[in-house]
Amino acid sequence: MRAAISISRNERCGLGVVCEVAGVARSSVYAQRRAKATVSSVRRGPRTPWSDEELVERIRTQLSSSPFLGEGYRKVWAKLRFAGIRTSKPRVLRLMREHSLQAPTRCGGPRGPQSHEGTIIPDAPDLR
Repeated sequence: MRAAISISRNERCGLGVVCEVAGVARSSVYAQRRAKATVSSVRRGPRTPWSDEELVERIRTQLSSSPFLGEGYRKVWAKLRFAGIRTSKPRVLRLMREHSLQAPTRCGGPRGPQSHEGTIIPDAPDLR
């Protein structure tokens, strides 16, 4: 919806008047405009020398050369940086998440019975 020309007044009407006549909220018009503007799937910012696929292969290489079972994204990022591959920590974390390369974590489980069930009823008040 754009501002339209009124037939009776022969002048332009604002978006508020057009939305009121059409029975649509202005916020939905603005939201629709914003959605159309952000449809492009091109990543913002400067291009990096490493594509995501190449960087994943470098991450896999770093993880396979490590003597440990798994390493976190910060240590992998530091090793990549030491090898001359400059990238950001959030990107390494995102790629490791997407390709299931993160270090294994322990799952929490039940620890055993509690010392009481949540209610404590004393025999008498103020006993020592």
